[in-house]
Amino acid sequence: MKILTLLSRHAVRFALSSAVILLLLLHSVGIYNITVINRLENFAYDMRLNMFMPGQVDERIVIIDIDEKSLKQQGQWPWSRNKLAHLVDQLFDHYHVKVMGIDVVFAEKDESSGLKRLEEINAQYLPSNQAFNQTIKRLKPSLDYDQIFADSLKRHHVVLGYFFSFNKEAITTGRLPKAALILGDINHDNSELMEATGFGANLAVLQNNANNAGHFNADPDADGISRKVPMLIQYHGKLYEAFSLVVAHAATSGKADQLNNAAGLQIQAGPIEADGRYASIEWLKLGQHQIPVNRQITALIPYRGPQGSFLYLSATDVLNQQVNPAILNNKIVLLGTTAAGLMDLRATPVQNVYAGVEIHANMIAGILDNNIKQKPAYTQGLELLMLLLLGLFLAYLLPKLKPIMATIITLLVSMFILILNLAAWQYGNLVLPIASSLLMIVGIYVINMSYGFFVESRAKRQLTSLFGQYIPPELVNEMAENPNTFSLEAQDREMTVLFSDVRGFTAIAEGLDPQQLSRLMNDFLTPMTHVIHRHRGTIDKYIGDAIMAFWGAPLADHHHAKHAIQTGLSMVAALEGLQQKLLSKSLSSLSIGIGINTGEMVVGNMGSKFRMAYTVMGDSVNLASRLESLTKYYGVCIVVSEFTKVQATDYLYRELDLVRVKGRDKPVAIFEPVAIRDVIDPATRSKLVRYHEALGFYRSQNWKLAELTFLYLQKSEPGRYLYAIYLERIAFFSKFPPGDDWDGVFNFETK
Repeated sequence: MKILTLLSRHAVRFALSSAVILLLLLHSVGIYNITVINRLENFAYDMRLNMFMPGQVDERIVIIDIDEKSLKQQGQWPWSRNKLAHLVDQLFDHYHVKVMGIDVVFAEKDESSGLKRLEEINAQYLPSNQAFNQTIKRLKPSLDYDQIFADSLKRHHVVLGYFFSFNKEAITTGRLPKAALILGDINHDNSELMEATGFGANLAVLQNNANNAGHFNADPDADGISRKVPMLIQYHGKLYEAFSLVVAHAATSGKADQLNNAAGLQIQAGPIEADGRYASIEWLKLGQHQIPVNRQITALIPYRGPQGSFLYLSATDVLNQQVNPAILNNKIVLLGTTAAGLMDLRATPVQNVYAGVEIHANMIAGILDNNIKQKPAYTQGLELLMLLLLGLFLAYLLPKLKPIMATIITLLVSMFILILNLAAWQYGNLVLPIASSLLMIVGIYVINMSYGFFVESRAKRQLTSLFGQYIPPELVNEMAENPNTFSLEAQDREMTVLFSDVRGFTAIAEGLDPQQLSRLMNDFLTPMTHVIHRHRGTIDKYIGDAIMAFWGAPLADHHHAKHAIQTGLSMVAALEGLQQKLLSKSLSSLSIGIGINTGEMVVGNMGSKFRMAYTVMGDSVNLASRLESLTKYYGVCIVVSEFTKVQATDYLYRELDLVRVKGRDKPVAIFEPVAIRDVIDPATRSKLVRYHEALGFYRSQNWKLAELTFLYLQKSEPGRYLYAIYLERIAFFSKFPPGDDWDGVFNFETK
């Protein structure tokens, strides 16, 4: 009776708390997905991983790095296959390594020796010249670089790498190795397995002569972070093993043959369901080594620390025998790259930019040490039990307590959850979910502490009055419903700011009377403002024909960089649609330049006692203004900084330059957003690849190749002014080389 009386008195609080519990239970069982919980769970996982990483260098695995030094001394990538054969021979014959894994795909023939051209000359011009024929036959073994490399692979203990693709229009190149298992061997619901639609593998001559190969596909989470690796991927009814799994098997078994049951790969599963299939696969077993996996047969990556947790040796030093043989003797070596231009860099929980080859090294070390974290199916049951018991306990108890005691109880329960979770991680190698439980505790606490305090209409009118001129009404409504989510006080935030300006506006304005000028500005600023509001932007101010806007305040926006780029592209598109309207009114057509930057800036209500304004300030804001002024120089509509590009990964970009703007000491890379990554047409993608190759030649001071590539691009796109800029620079540097210490930075002395 006492319990019923208490529940009756606090019915609203208990009902709200119960709603929180129910919502989280629905999320836990997968009926209703709450994205923020997934993000928090990932964040909690990353925190635990960083807290308990060994942080020591693992000397068993050595990474042979195709780094900038190697590219400078040995030439740009790709290297000829005879050079790679020499590298392999050096590692095994001189340094006596145990096994080698190559984190590179060799999908195309190496024709750098000139053999193909000699054969063409022979066939076309000298078919009856016996001396020439005999010379080609004699030279062929020394000029067939692919065969030379294949022979080296055959002699040594080498594992190659390849990748699978999953898009509908996937193509296949090269030859796959023998599959590890037939799908029917595991008696598992294959609908949950990653199923590839294509692959990019090595040349048949290389794959046929190598011991084996493994895929190096990652399985990044929704936030783009690599936390796990698919141990097996399905393709045409067969299962193919991961690169790290093959290398670990080769290192422990002394051979690199295919991983089949006879070779030592075993499946350990949960109970069998009614249809005869396993309820879940829990482990892969490789000899004495167990690899915990989930239903998709992916394994968590046991990061040892930030990049550098394994010894890196420059590939050129290995080729030149400048490495102490004792460092490599009987070691597992992985050939990979950290050179930025070769694009094998990934985002990880321990570092934003991380060499992909070191991810494989972490997986191999984890397999050898049996220390890969496990997240078995029963953890979901534990989460449900925790939510139900703790939730009902707090929902019943907190309404009875005074605020201080309620706070103490909430803290104690939270500490209990945290300690239990950390103990399971460290001592049980278990990854227990924590975000839902903590969110439930916080939610019930907030409900009880804030009960009775509602957002009044007066407060909403004040918000509308203050922010209505800056942000769209829907954001004002969000702020009114959650007044604790924003503040007028000045504060540091990571945000994105946009500047736009009409080019040549002074000349345009001089030819208009005041009424025409007013109409022109209204016709221009109104649709531009609609675009900014549509993408959740805040208008800072209009400065004549210029617009300043920002994202991330007053309401937080986790995708502020993405929204700003969406806005810039939409503004350009809206202006194109506006041109016809302006011409129909006998007004001048307009073109705009847009600069976008992301970074820390001060935001808040600032000004004097006579006038206040909600605005942003700081060096990051100034940089955005500088970028806008660069649009005219490069002949583009939008320029974004490297800081914005890193956060808006949905887009493909054209790197414009590495510049040092006036008032800023450090150089910054600037880019032009081209299109959404998933919808870009192949022709544009191909031109982007060719352009970035040209930029690479330019920065490596290979003026001839840079000039030829830019001339080719200019011919295909004569209207793109950017190519003319680089051709002019190349012509200058060809006569006046900048020297070996040239950093590629272009300095702007004016604003």
